[in-house]
Amino acid sequence: MSNYKEEQLNNLLTKFSVPEKPYRFKPLTDGLINDTYLVSENRTPLYILQRINHKVFTNVAELMNNVQDAFEHLNDDHYQQITLVKTLTGESYLSTEDKEKAYWRVMTYIDGSTAYNTTTESEIAFEAGKVIAKFNMLLLSAQLDKYVDTIPQFHDLKLRTSQFQEALEHAPKEKLSMAANAISFSHKVIEKLRDVNVAELPDRICHNDTKLNNILFSKETKKALCLIDLDTLMKGKFMYDFGDAVRTIVNTAPEDEIDHDQIVFEKELFSSFVKGLAANGPFLSQKEVETLPWGAVLMPFLHGLRALTDYLNGDVYYKVAYKNQNLDRSLSLLNFTEKALAHFAFMSDTINATIVPKN
Repeated sequence: MSNYKEEQLNNLLTKFSVPEKPYRFKPLTDGLINDTYLVSENRTPLYILQRINHKVFTNVAELMNNVQDAFEHLNDDHYQQITLVKTLTGESYLSTEDKEKAYWRVMTYIDGSTAYNTTTESEIAFEAGKVIAKFNMLLLSAQLDKYVDTIPQFHDLKLRTSQFQEALEHAPKEKLSMAANAISFSHKVIEKLRDVNVAELPDRICHNDTKLNNILFSKETKKALCLIDLDTLMKGKFMYDFGDAVRTIVNTAPEDEIDHDQIVFEKELFSSFVKGLAANGPFLSQKEVETLPWGAVLMPFLHGLRALTDYLNGDVYYKVAYKNQNLDRSLSLLNFTEKALAHFAFMSDTINATIVPKN
């Protein structure tokens, strides 16, 4: 996506219901999909400005309907509310067409907040679990039929396997050779996951991308405040949100870590995260509780498989900073998948001892 000058971004903000002033813009680079800017006045951060990647999220209107409805439910004494700043015409987003089509939104910024890519602190893991549970519990009052799938079949193993197989058929021989170990391991895990029946689990409104850096924390108290980046908010299974959180909380290494000795499954962090999930009381069915360990295998594997597929396809989905970054992402995620499988019994025992299913 294109880079924008400060003058252009200031001009965009004049279309939203914010005081008309000269603002400063700082690109936030952790996200792999959208272009995001922190908007400040005199060094005081006030808003988040985002350009939505409409090549990934093809129906922006429905995506924003999901987000707007969810924000109305995500308001609680123990959950920090974020609000959308409307355009001057009362819309939740702005559509522009200069050199190319673009879609923009503005959201309030939570002062004193921060996010972590990884953690070594049990307190952070506990708080992450607690806020993810609160997020899901608050959205129990949302109407499922109001929400549209922003990325249909996002976590569908059959679809991702089919895309992987197609990429294998068309990938250059050099890439197939470079990724040979990842390809072989992926085939083995696909077979293991075929028996996991997600269809029997209840549908929920899920975040579907609960990596640790999509959670805001208080800089002062380290308490979790809320979840951000709700573009993948749609119907899903709780095991998806569980597994995505585990892959970034229990592993202290970045997701494209090259040194696989640095990739770990920290039992203490896992236990703290599960305790956090249980802290707000029961909200999961017995069947959901039983399948949580599979979520911790499925989600890192799906992300690894998607990164591998994108590498084979020529890096058309994820932003990359260097030539083989998608392959590095894939190898790292598949390595953690292997470690999650090795800790499967530990996960089951910890979950069963900690989480009480709802009646």
